[in-house]
Formats: sequence, C-alpha cells, structure tokens
Amino acid sequence: MVERKCSDLHIKAGSPPCVRLSGHLIKTEFPPMSAPECREAAAALMDEEQLAHLNRVGEVDFAFSHRGVGRFRVNVHHQRGSVAIAARLVLPGAPDFKSLGLPPAVETLANEHRGLLLVTGPTSSGKTTTTGAIMNHINATRPCHILTIEDPIEILHQDLVAVVTQREIGQDTKGFGPALRAAMRQDPDVIFVGEIRDTETVEAALQAAETGHFVIATLHTTNVAETVNRVIDFFPPHQAKQVRISLASTLVGVISQRLLPRMGGGRAVALEIMVMNGRIRDLILKPEQTHMIQDIIAESSYYGMETFDQALLNLYRAGVVELVDARSGATNQTDFDLQLRQEGLQPI
Repeated sequence: MVERKCSDLHIKAGSPPCVRLSGHLIKTEFPPMSAPECREAAAALMDEEQLAHLNRVGEVDFAFSHRGVGRFRVNVHHQRGSVAIAARLVLPGAPDFKSLGLPPAVETLANEHRGLLLVTGPTSSGKTTTTGAIMNHINATRPCHILTIEDPIEILHQDLVAVVTQREIGQDTKGFGPALRAAMRQDPDVIFVGEIRDTETVEAALQAAETGHFVIATLHTTNVAETVNRVIDFFPPHQAKQVRISLASTLVGVISQRLLPRMGGGRAVALEIMVMNGRIRDLILKPEQTHMIQDIIAESSYYGMETFDQALLNLYRAGVVELVDARSGATNQTDFDLQLRQEGLQPI
C-alpha cells in the first residue's frame, strides 16, 4: 500500500486485500483471506481495550503507527459475522499550503483570530489534509495555544511557534461535546474539532467562537449552501432564528472540497470557498434567501471566493484534470458546459 502510494487498504473475509489508488479500488495479488486470518490481522493492530470495544459495539476507530512504514487511521468492524478492516494512510507530518496547491484564500482564512471556519466534504475528500495544513500554518506563524479534539489523532503536530495540545476521543476524553466544554478551562486560542456529529458539538463550537476563540471544524456536507443549512438543521425549528443569528455573527468562512483523478496519477482537489461578508451574512439571516449564497460566491472572486464549477474549470484549463473528470465533479453539468463554451472550450 505504501510502496504504491495508495490511500486506503480494505481487508475482508473471502476476498484478497484491496487498495485504493488515485481514487480507484484495486484488488491486490495476495490470496483471499479467511475469516480467522482477518480477525488475527485486526487483533494484531489493537490493544485489549480496543478489542473489547469492537466485541461490545461492533466497530472501533483508532490510529496505528508502524515504524518505517507509516501512520494509519483504522476502522475495524464486523460484517456478515466476520471481521473487516479499513485503513487509511495519513501524512507523516503536517502539510503546507504550497505543497497542496491550495489557493491564497485558504491562508487568508487561516489567519483569522476568532470565529468559526468549517472545512467540509464527503468522506475521502481530503478534509484532514486541508485542516492539517491550516493548523500547521497557525503553528508556524502565531504564538498561541492550539487545542485539537480528534477521533482519532491523524496528523501529529510538534510545537513550533505555537503550543499544540492534541486530545483523542476514547483515550484522552469521552467525546467531542465534553471535550469542547472542558476546553474553555484549558486556555486555548485555536480549537480544532475533528468532526461535528451532533447538536451538542455544534452548539459548543458556536459558543466557543462567540467567546473570541478561533474554531476550525469539519462537517460531512457537499457544498457551502448545504453546510449552512446543515448547521441550522441540527437544532429544533423554534431555535432556528437564534442559530442563524449566531452563525451569521461567528462564521468566517466555509471550505468545501472534492477530489478528482489528476492527470499523470494522484489526486487533485477542487475547492468551493466562501469568505464571510455583509451580503452573505444577510442571506444566512433570511431563510428564504439562503439558497442565493451560491450566486454571491460565483461573483465574488475579488474576495477569493469560487464555486466548485469555477474551480473545476480552472483545474481543467491548467491541464491538471481531464475534461470528463472535471465535468463529472461539477455541481451543475449544464452550467459547467455553458462556462466551457464561454471560454471557447468544447464540452463533452
């Protein structure tokens, strides 16, 4: 997996191990594994507490390091009565913006000192890498206390200019909500929340942002407009107005991302970026107009904003991705084809 620069490894009974290379799942040349072999492989990765959690709950998440090979985010779970493993290779160290090719707007958002920054996208869209680069930038440029709450810890950050405290769910704390409440007594300047999963976590994150902290969090949503609606939908309808007011006053930006196959191998990231301004703040406050956020992003390149379709067009124009992949990743393929024609390019 590491030698071939694959991102993921899948092991299940009755099949050969599979790896994900440039987004595509490939069967390896190894023979199919039996159910006892799968359980033995999983047990070799886990300690007694993790094994007990697997037997009790049916799945368990943890980080695993192998000297000279790499660090992995691992999920072990039961399927059809046997044990299966999904392991993701994580970066050996914190990445930087230049190596990832992220646009300047990401660094601008990373330089915020208070408020809420959301990094969103589906599973396997590179959120961990982007947030790792943001925290690495803060760590290297700002004398502050960075507190991370993760499940599990994926990228290890050494103290540079900042002091970094990393807490892992299950090992150092019981959950995101309790850890966020306790964070207020730990003197953080920057708080990273590995994933917003429930109302308790999003409420605590908003409160932390309202009290002058810079909160970075990830969320499983597909674009900026959906992200805003998803945060509001965590709460019951009678709280929606207050949540909109809170979100409009604390949100500094949203970075949504998708990964595409890169020409020549590897993956390329397409970003939809929203930077908070007065017009977007007004749209968040008005439920009937929130859907118009996409239009404001499309016409606000001066502020560093861009839609997915604009980002995909730029990647295709730069020769980073194939046209068929750019078009398949577009939010609206008809609008994307129209943009291609306006650029003098021929849609598929």
